[in-house]
Amino acid sequence: MIRLSNLTKKFGDVLAVDDLTLTVKPGEFFGFLGPNGAGKTTTIKMMTGLFTPTSGSITIHGFDIQTQPLEAKLATGYIPDQPFLYEKLTGREFLYFSAGLYKIDYKTATERIKELTDTFEIGSWIDRRTEFYSQGMRQRIVIAAALLHDPKVLVVDEPMVGLDPRSAHIVKEVFKRKSKQGIAIFMSTHSLPVVEELCDRIGILKQGRLVFEDAFGALQMFKDKYNGQFESTFLELTK
Repeated sequence: MIRLSNLTKKFGDVLAVDDLTLTVKPGEFFGFLGPNGAGKTTTIKMMTGLFTPTSGSITIHGFDIQTQPLEAKLATGYIPDQPFLYEKLTGREFLYFSAGLYKIDYKTATERIKELTDTFEIGSWIDRRTEFYSQGMRQRIVIAAALLHDPKVLVVDEPMVGLDPRSAHIVKEVFKRKSKQGIAIFMSTHSLPVVEELCDRIGILKQGRLVFEDAFGALQMFKDKYNGQFESTFLELTK
């Protein structure tokens, strides 16, 4: 479970996130939307311990990210918007390195890497150095690394960036399966079709404040008003 309570972040005089409160339950796929500069990535960086909140609290799988950071991070799989890899490592070496950070023993890591290599169809280039990877290949490796330790919570920032249609299909199917297995997924994205396809519930952020938060179907009253189009509804709520 993810719980954000009265979460606020200021950078000097700039209020990036303003009193944000929401909960994502186990097995729920939550879509986090908003225009550029709305505060989505700032929220995610606080959830993953990269930024410290100005006020408020974040609980991940029962652990407070500020007072129990290691426990919270061990329960979290984080997929950033820009995949970072150590370019002199092969994909396999990077996955073993990531497994070590999560305190996974060698035997279990080997089994998990084999499973994820098959799932993400990366066997043909898993032993090449990552400096030669395309953006899509980098993204698949980073997503595989985030799933190595069977996280209880998955925090995702723009997961489809740079993915070709086949890669995007694989990633979406993995996310659907993980959600059905009980993982709480918090996904920030600009892709409205992806949200329509995957999310059970959405939150729309505007200038750091939540302007809509409910089950996806609850948008219907707005969609009826704006020609039945999610895009038109989103633009109206964030204008």
